[in-house]
Order: sequence, then structure tokens, then C-alpha cells
Amino acid sequence: MPVHMQSISQRIDWLMELSQRHSEQFTSPEAMLARERYLARHPTHVIVLKCMDGRIHIPYATRTPLGIITPFRNLGGIFNLGWPYLGEMLADSVHAAVSQGRRVLLLITYHFSRGAQSRGCAGFNCDKQAAKDHAYEIKAQVEAIFGHEHQTVYPVVCGFETDLDALVVHGNDDQLLDIADITHEQCDALAGHVASLFSDMPRQVRQDFLPLLRGNHAHVSDLKGVARALDIEHREWVICVGRGFDFLHVPNIALIVGPYSPNLAEPIGTAAQIIRNNMAQGRLPDDGFLLLASTPYHEPGVDKARATLKSRFLSDFAAQTIIQQFPDLADKMIRRTAILNWQTRGLELLEQ
Repeated sequence: MPVHMQSISQRIDWLMELSQRHSEQFTSPEAMLARERYLARHPTHVIVLKCMDGRIHIPYATRTPLGIITPFRNLGGIFNLGWPYLGEMLADSVHAAVSQGRRVLLLITYHFSRGAQSRGCAGFNCDKQAAKDHAYEIKAQVEAIFGHEHQTVYPVVCGFETDLDALVVHGNDDQLLDIADITHEQCDALAGHVASLFSDMPRQVRQDFLPLLRGNHAHVSDLKGVARALDIEHREWVICVGRGFDFLHVPNIALIVGPYSPNLAEPIGTAAQIIRNNMAQGRLPDDGFLLLASTPYHEPGVDKARATLKSRFLSDFAAQTIIQQFPDLADKMIRRTAILNWQTRGLELLEQ
């Protein structure tokens, strides 16, 4: 039986086992050496701004090793770099890369469905143009902060088409590269195509962008002709609040709300509505859903204690939001609160 149709207790057990396996894999000698080898060949730091939608999993869709891409998630991919916490987190991520002599590729994504407008982004009421326009607004903010010459931070607007998990890359001068439309022969010549799309992109950044695009082409090619009814429709059963959810490398499981927006109640409420719809339309059993809060910590002591308090706050805030907005759904809510050891990517559950 597919995991999303199992009982809620079975699904939670499956999720915790997934987290444990991810930590074991992440800390294995082979995986650690593979990441080091990848970063030695492709040193550009890749950041992705994306929607909380569980169908959008960029490492999975680009076949990129886990731990390489740094994600920032919010409802609809809606961000404002003036938000204090978001701005600080993004600047810290950029400065950490720059201090190591690395450039930054910042992918600003929006998503849509070719097959049905109603499968588009809930954050923009399925309005593809509005989502794309907002992505360009973020790009302008990135340029205002990090510069218009793009020699250190290179922002790229990308659509993500959820029927085929295909990237749609917006280049300079309104040029487009739709990965779903290129042939295998064109994929072999992708380096030249990317150079024409981004004539000012530093050579190293371009070389490090190519593996993501080629990985996405291989992924899309494998999906063509495969029935995906359950993948292209929402069927998430977890609401994640906070950070540290890289172990969720199975798409369409969770709606992930990053702690960046000044109004966290809005994305949490939207996530709860999606879960409610999934149950009402039979895409999930209606026996329950999981609310999982997590905060990463780097060091024991004060850092870990602060992460514990933050996770408990996020869990309480999200739970109260759901209780107030959807009291009927709240009766089916199961809460787990955790902190994440950033060195091992191990999820540590806290007592309720």
C-alpha cells in the first residue's frame, strides 16, 4: 500500500525511519566524500527560493546530491528581502560562501501546471503570471542588495512545471529554456545554450548550473509517458514548520513553512487548507495529519537550548493557528516537536 494511504501512525513511523536513514546516509564516509568531490568540481553555492508546496523538490528533480542546495521555502515562493530574519539568513548564507571564495547561484522559482490551471500555486490563486511577476520582484531585490553586475551573486528566475517536474529557465532578453522541450541532442549542447541565455554569467557559475539542468532533463525524460496522477495532485499529509527538513527527499509528502514571513499564520493556514482538501477528496485517509516543528542547532549548550525553545514556540504557534482557523481539522492533528543536529542532520524529538 502506498505510504500516503496507510494509517497515520504507520505514516509517522515511516517518516521517522526516513529521517534516521537520511542521517545515517548523510554521515556515512561515502556520502561525505561524494559531497566533497561534488563541491570540489562545482564550488558555486546554490540557493533556491521556492514554494512550500510538497511537489517542488529541486534536488530530486535535478538529481543533485543532498546537502548541496540550500532551500528557503514560503507560501507561493513569496518572499521580501526586507523581512528581517529572511534578509539576515540569506546574507549569512551568501557571506559564508564568499568567505570561502565561492560564488552564489540564486534560483528564484515559481510553479505552475501545464495540464490544469487549478493545479497551480495556491499562494497566487493559481495565477501563473502573478507568480512569475513576483519572482522578478525578488530578483530586483537581490540585485539591489548584492549588485547588478552579478559577479558574486547571480540570480536566475526559474519556473517549475509540476506535471513533469520541469524547469523553465528565464534568461536575459526574455529568452526561455524549457527543459521539457529539449531533445537529447540539444541537452548535449546545453553549455552553449546557457551561455547565450546568460552572457554575463561567470564561467564557473555556468559550469555549476549545467549539472542541475542536465539532471533535470534526465529526470523529465524518465517521467514522460509515466502516469503520475498522485504526484501532480496535492497529497501532502505533513505540515512542517521551521527548518531542517532536508530528510524529506520524497516529493509530495510535506508542506514546509519556513520561519521567514512576519505573518506565519497565513502560510500555516493555507497548508492546513490543503491538508483538509486532500482528506476531503480522498487523496489521504482522514484519520490524521502530522504537524512537525524543527529548528537546527550547530553547537551544544546555548545554541541547542535556544533551538529547543524556538521549536516549541513554532509548534505551539502553528497548532493554535490551525485550532483557530480549522477546529474540525485540529481534532486530527498529531504534533511532534524536534531539533536538528546540523552536523549529522539527525532529528531529535522533544517530549511533548
